[in-house]
Amino acid sequence: MSVLVNSIVMLGMLVVVPAGLRLTGAAELDQIRRLWPLFAVPGAVSLWLPRGTAATALALCYALGTALLALHAPHRLLRRSPSRSTAPAETALLTALVTPSVAALALVAERAGHTLFGFGLGILALTVPHFHFAGFAAALVAGLVCRVADSAAGRFAALSVPLGTLLVLIGYFIGDWAELAGAAVLTAGMWTVAVLTWRSVRTGERDRITRTLLAVSSAVLAVTMVLALSWALGEATGIPHPSLTWMAATHGLGNALGFALCSVLAWQRLRDRTDPVESRTA
Repeated sequence: MSVLVNSIVMLGMLVVVPAGLRLTGAAELDQIRRLWPLFAVPGAVSLWLPRGTAATALALCYALGTALLALHAPHRLLRRSPSRSTAPAETALLTALVTPSVAALALVAERAGHTLFGFGLGILALTVPHFHFAGFAAALVAGLVCRVADSAAGRFAALSVPLGTLLVLIGYFIGDWAELAGAAVLTAGMWTVAVLTWRSVRTGERDRITRTLLAVSSAVLAVTMVLALSWALGEATGIPHPSLTWMAATHGLGNALGFALCSVLAWQRLRDRTDPVESRTA
């Protein structure tokens, strides 16, 4: 993995995922969140080691933590009432719980130096950040936005982001056109998240720092998802499009810092003011 990709993945492992788990407001996830450094730190260290036994063992530690999150999803689904379990915001949250395990699976295979389902090491390396940010962070934020902006647009965002993520994953196996369809759905969902964040969440916020973080996350999404769509279109049609290296430096870095990090910081500030007692306890 490159230094840039490693740094982006570390941000997802050590900051975005644990901060996102806190934002879910699910008390049953508190134990996993408290134990998260035991999984994430070895995973982060594995990124910087040569491929081999040691790196694979550390990556497996991270995979164990993501498996606990993924296993929590069906448990949470079964505990919910039928109407609640199928709610768009809940669908987005369940997606956020599952997607880090996809990233971890790719990480273990890449650190072991083995291809997975026919995918080379380079694609596996990029799959790791993709499912931390276009998977976990995107689904989580879409669900949070849907809770605040409980409208047709909010429900569309909360459903289209998980659907787009799933279609992109399926597209890995079917072909470039299926991946393009997934990118189009995901882009539509993320643009909706950006618009709702700008109009509904940011507008009613008086704190200048929070407003700025929300504004940055919205603006960045508007740009980075154009890049994602142009890359998928180019892969499917053969027209000129950015290289993977360029995409990592623009789309990847922008989504990690401008969207995911700014979003979790902004939503944490919102949550701290609406639930100060819980915030002090945490």
